[in-house]
Amino acid sequence: MTSTEIRQQFLDFFNSKGHRIVPSAPVVPHGDPTLLFTNAGMNQFKDVFLGTGSRDYKRAADTQKCIRVSGKHNDLEEVGHDTYHHTFFEMLGNWSFGDPDSKDGIGTGYYKKEAIKWAWELLTEVWKLPKERLWATVYRTDDEAINYWENETDIKHDHILRFDEKDNFWEMGETGPCGPCSEIHINLSDDYDNPKYVNAGDPKCIEIWNLVFIQYNRDENGKLHDLPAKHVDTGMGFERVCAVLQKKNSNYDTDVFTPIINAIEKLSNIKYDYKLPADDNSPTGQTNIAMRVIADHIRTLTFAIADGATPGNEGRSYVLRRLLRRAARYARKLNLKEPFLYKSISVVVENFSQVFPEIKSNQTQIEKIIKAEEESFNATLDRGIELFDQLVKKLNTQNEKVISGDDVFKLYDTYGFPVDLTAVMAREQGFTIDEARFNELMNEQRERGRKGRTLNVSTSIRASFNASATLTVIHPTVFTGYDELLTDAEIIETKEDGNKLLVVLDKTPFYVESGGQVDDTGSIFIGDTHLRVIDLTKINNQVVHILENDASIKLEAGMKVTAQVNENRRWDIMRNHSVTHFLHKALREILGTHVQQSGSYVGPDRLRFDFTHFEKVKESELDAIESLVNEKLRENIPLTHRRDTPFESAKKMGALMFFGDKYGDKVNVVQFGDFTMEFCGGTHVKNSSQIGLFKIVSESSIASGVRRIEAVTGAGVEKYIKEQENKVQNAERRVNEILDEKKKLEKELADLKLKEKLGGIDAIVSSSTEVNGIKIFKGRVPASNMDELKSMGDELREKMKSGVGVLISEIEGKVGIVAVVSDDLIKEKKILAGNIVKQVALIVGGSGGGRSHLATAGGKDVSKIGEALDFIEKVVIQ
Repeated sequence: MTSTEIRQQFLDFFNSKGHRIVPSAPVVPHGDPTLLFTNAGMNQFKDVFLGTGSRDYKRAADTQKCIRVSGKHNDLEEVGHDTYHHTFFEMLGNWSFGDPDSKDGIGTGYYKKEAIKWAWELLTEVWKLPKERLWATVYRTDDEAINYWENETDIKHDHILRFDEKDNFWEMGETGPCGPCSEIHINLSDDYDNPKYVNAGDPKCIEIWNLVFIQYNRDENGKLHDLPAKHVDTGMGFERVCAVLQKKNSNYDTDVFTPIINAIEKLSNIKYDYKLPADDNSPTGQTNIAMRVIADHIRTLTFAIADGATPGNEGRSYVLRRLLRRAARYARKLNLKEPFLYKSISVVVENFSQVFPEIKSNQTQIEKIIKAEEESFNATLDRGIELFDQLVKKLNTQNEKVISGDDVFKLYDTYGFPVDLTAVMAREQGFTIDEARFNELMNEQRERGRKGRTLNVSTSIRASFNASATLTVIHPTVFTGYDELLTDAEIIETKEDGNKLLVVLDKTPFYVESGGQVDDTGSIFIGDTHLRVIDLTKINNQVVHILENDASIKLEAGMKVTAQVNENRRWDIMRNHSVTHFLHKALREILGTHVQQSGSYVGPDRLRFDFTHFEKVKESELDAIESLVNEKLRENIPLTHRRDTPFESAKKMGALMFFGDKYGDKVNVVQFGDFTMEFCGGTHVKNSSQIGLFKIVSESSIASGVRRIEAVTGAGVEKYIKEQENKVQNAERRVNEILDEKKKLEKELADLKLKEKLGGIDAIVSSSTEVNGIKIFKGRVPASNMDELKSMGDELREKMKSGVGVLISEIEGKVGIVAVVSDDLIKEKKILAGNIVKQVALIVGGSGGGRSHLATAGGKDVSKIGEALDFIEKVVIQ
């Protein structure tokens, strides 16, 4: 059974039990700041368990992408050294949200009884796992679960074991939802009937499924209270169950990992030993560990980057950097010194993209990011390894087995070695590290950085921000965003507003929404840290940057910062904004000068342009407008941007004003050659060719006398074309399906008609005549074509047993004849169907022939069909 089949069987099983099959949440959790990565299937349902959210279904199942590399679930040091720990894994799970007393109604909730019964059914009836090897553990006081195991399954009663909180009680945190759990273990050893291996950490006796029954809420005093709604939350390690079902000694021997390991073998020209040598320190053991680590880490990196994470120095970004650098260092054991991890991405994509298509769509980006990281680390990796080897050599001469925290910190700070990487290298040489001293040095470094970038916020401005209030300091913000997207600036004033921080700078590249153009996004950098700009507003010509508040970062007036706009997003906005000027002019040229702009929206993904016009724009007019715009874009027209032009001077130039902008004594004029010139305070491309292609996607009415055009440019056009292609392909596929269905129905109808016609053969068989001891079966029958008539002849020959049969039909104004003769008459009387049909055909002005047992003929004179039927006896006598 393949891993793909195992995954699908799990989902199909719970789908048959009324579960909604939901997609995996991203491994980068959006909207949950408490998690670095999604680490369990229940993460996406956390709001349901906390009572702050709900779903429109009571039962769910999925395969969830999970990453566990930190916190209490951190097994990083074991990955690759054993056969079953991973940093990335899939968790198969099923859930019930409340409604535990629903009598197993499909689509409603359920609780312990169904969860236990269905788990046993899947494991033993669908997957046929040997019951004698399975063990169930329950929380020591959970008699209800014990009862269901004993009465709803046929597990051996002495294979049901009680354990305490450590093993069989689940908690989301120190407070909050919690409850007992029941785990299912399988003992793969020869001594499978011995309970001592359960929960003992034996690699041959492993947990394969955990059924959590969330029924309590723990308060701040540690007291448990019954929850009003009881939930089921189960989790099964996909890789682990694949190893069990595929009868493999290691998760890495399953088809989940073997394609990746095969790719590593090809890259390194070293074979992986599937015999699992007992000595990890042997050359084979070391290369095996290296391949397992790399295979594991490359999966983690692929899925994390596909879901939006990138290697870096903070938080989840640093986790990815640690993994990548661990993998790069293990690659040295395979003599791989050039970047190679990125070459393995295609294998991961090939094997998992059908279930997780996001890794396919992001493959190129993933490869680029990983390759760049490899190249960066490789520059210092060899020097760091050289330093480490020198340290080990020195300590060996001193008979020391602990690498100092100062040396570990130097490897981290100078050569980029994550502390866990140094710990692994030390363990391989029989050393340990002084991690306490390392952490002390890390804290000192963080403190120095914090002092260098934080100051106390002025107490005079701690009041909550009120957008209508006047700021303490009046200092108009200089906008630099026409010329640059990154500006060094000084803080003029800051205010706190709950979880937001409000900052005014002396200058900024951030554009504040105006004239239809949306706000910029980006970050404010303070030293090595940054705060994300989540909104912008303008008060008294001051741009207020609304940032995510970080309690560890304190700002005050006078601090130096760097403001950086999201470049790709700004470029998309500029393309869409500039093209509205071209569109406006094209509308006026094609439809008339009565066209005036009535409103607009300019975002990164699309543009919307409202204009005055008295009727629906014809398709031919839309084509002409689109063609004119694209023609001008291809002319490579440069931007002329006149800033601070006196208002009256700009008007005299003939510039048009865009809707929504407010103009003072001086204005900005945006001009592209002699085609378009308008008042505009927005940001624009430097040349029309930078816009790319322009495509109108819709035209509609929004009010009497006001029309709306929606359009896309650049990458938006590519996306639109692809969507249209998909629609066409879907339509073509549907048409073909309809045509196939039509053919199928036509054939079914023809078969029914033929069956009805064949039913008339019985009447001919029952009304036979006899001449010279030879039975004659004849008749006029309805037939649509000669094939039908031949089928009726076959039917007659089968039913008449012995005799001569002749059927005649009028087919499309002509005569069709079929003659059949039984085998005995052919052999004993030498009567041949071909001879009979030839003579009968002469009566109706035709001819024919065929084989001895069946022959056909055609004729022209349908009026003589009766005469031909009467002539058959004479032919037989002859």
